[in-house]
Amino acid sequence: MSRFTTWQADGREVAVAGLARSGAAAAQLLRARGIPVYVSDGGAGEKVLAVAAELRALNDPQLDVQVGAHDLARIGRSAALVLSPGIPPTAAVVRAAIDAGVPVLAEAQLGLDALAGVPYIAVTGTNGKTTTTALLEHLMQAAGRHAVAAGNIGLPLSDVARSGTQPEWLAVELSSFQLHDCPDLMPAVGILTNLAPDHLDRYPDLAAYYADKARLFARASGTSCWVTNLDDPESRRMIAAVPGRHLAFSVAPGVRADAWYDRPNDQLMLAGAPLLPREALPLLGDHNVANVLAAALALHATGIGHAALADGIRSFRPMAHRLEPVREVDGVLWVNDSKATNVASTVVAVEAMQRPFVLLLGGRHKGEPYTALRKPLAAHGVAVVAYGEAAGLIQADLGADIRVVPAGDFAEVMATARALAPRGGAVLLSPACSSYDMFDHYEHRGGTFRQIVESW
Repeated sequence: MSRFTTWQADGREVAVAGLARSGAAAAQLLRARGIPVYVSDGGAGEKVLAVAAELRALNDPQLDVQVGAHDLARIGRSAALVLSPGIPPTAAVVRAAIDAGVPVLAEAQLGLDALAGVPYIAVTGTNGKTTTTALLEHLMQAAGRHAVAAGNIGLPLSDVARSGTQPEWLAVELSSFQLHDCPDLMPAVGILTNLAPDHLDRYPDLAAYYADKARLFARASGTSCWVTNLDDPESRRMIAAVPGRHLAFSVAPGVRADAWYDRPNDQLMLAGAPLLPREALPLLGDHNVANVLAAALALHATGIGHAALADGIRSFRPMAHRLEPVREVDGVLWVNDSKATNVASTVVAVEAMQRPFVLLLGGRHKGEPYTALRKPLAAHGVAVVAYGEAAGLIQADLGADIRVVPAGDFAEVMATARALAPRGGAVLLSPACSSYDMFDHYEHRGGTFRQIVESW
């Protein structure tokens, strides 16, 4: 019996916590299935109020909306609690549900339940998961499949479930936050891109973060199929004892895997045969070679051949905020990598740069030291412009190895970088921090970067 059938028979309301896009989508999906809903958000900011107004405008007597607080007693009486990904497991609303014996699940799990029967490829990892998910969607569509990318990439799975036509396939990006409350994942293929420290501002330690990532494999069986990164020791350790078929990709020199990069011949290889030359990739950096290999390997396992995959890869375009070239101004290339919200991601971006460049680094500190940037910055780094709440820590960690110039607001950050960047060089926004000290989210940060560059 599905959760929806159980809740319909139960008759009690289902609580939804969080009035961001995924919470609103979950509430509307539940109502479409005839289930009464209580949706609440502890905040009362402009965006929360706007979403609340949209839901109230539906004039549905069985959809109750509350902002500014959660009714914990009411949640304790509900049939289940559906969580938006921004709500941590330590939040009072979650503890109230657990203490009352109320099942807790992520919006992503709710959406997948409603899409039962649609095969999906699940993607997680510290870095590369959004690009890999977008590649999966694009390559499947290019091969003639009706495919949709959803989850952490931006489109709630509950919205896909509410749409008129169900896709043939799903590409599902799952963050560690979503995985924490997705107990029933059974993807056709699961991809683990890599593992590195992240979200240490939310998790008590690295082990807890990795434990949530490992939830992707909780229901693994002998018929499961997993794609993992042979170059990443943490990924290898996590997958080692997981049941199922294991496929691996590698970009390391001299390493052959199920999908690999033949450096001497500058060729991407898949299942022992050439896929396409590196020069045909529309993406910068070895990390994107890895993303392409991961996506191609997963899709080859589902029956898409080399020619269709190669054609799809050639027509893919870089995603916004991910090593996105914005424009060249006075001989300086400006590159938007605002999605880089941890040090490991910024290391990858720095290593992809082939020009001398100025790095824009800063924002809200997430608990990691910046010392891992010392070595890669030595190759082409000209200077670091440090800004935001993390500026002092950046200066302390990097100031002895490279010129670090502090800056105030973002306009000053951009002006400072413009003055420092050499002709023929580049400016790279790859902050290694979250954006919340100065911006609403990383898209806001990257959009501001792009807007300023395009105004020159």
